[in-house]
Amino acid sequence: MSGIIHVIEGLWVTFRRSLPRPVTVQYPEERPHIYPRYRGRHVLNRHPDGLEKCVACALCAAACPTGAIYVEAAENTEAERHSPGERYARVYQVNMVRCIFCGFCQEVCPTGAVTLGPDFELAQYTRADQIYSKERLLVPKPDANTGVQADTPAPRGR
Repeated sequence: MSGIIHVIEGLWVTFRRSLPRPVTVQYPEERPHIYPRYRGRHVLNRHPDGLEKCVACALCAAACPTGAIYVEAAENTEAERHSPGERYARVYQVNMVRCIFCGFCQEVCPTGAVTLGPDFELAQYTRADQIYSKERLLVPKPDANTGVQADTPAPRGR
């Protein structure tokens, strides 16, 4: 008799869990909840003085399991300085079609230049638009008067 009671209790739990109320998110108007450790679009960071953190060591490209990152280095000069090191990334490209958002590039970056941000809206109409150049990935330069990033997007999520 107790075996039948256990079976009925198990079936009751299954029945109760099979009828949850649907949760609908009205996407464009209501933003979905983004978890703090979510890995989205790549971001190339800057120092507070506006110089790029990337020194073109290409560790991110070497660590990428899919080969989605391409880095081409160039030498800094006194007349034209892009980063505090000897070199800077003249070309930095990420192929978002190939990227699996594993976060290896962020982990191996010695300067903290590469991070995976919270941006998840990556849909494009062509494959060529999915190749993000350095200009698309770089954080805007800080405003000279306030020191705050100009055109910094508002934080997303709840």
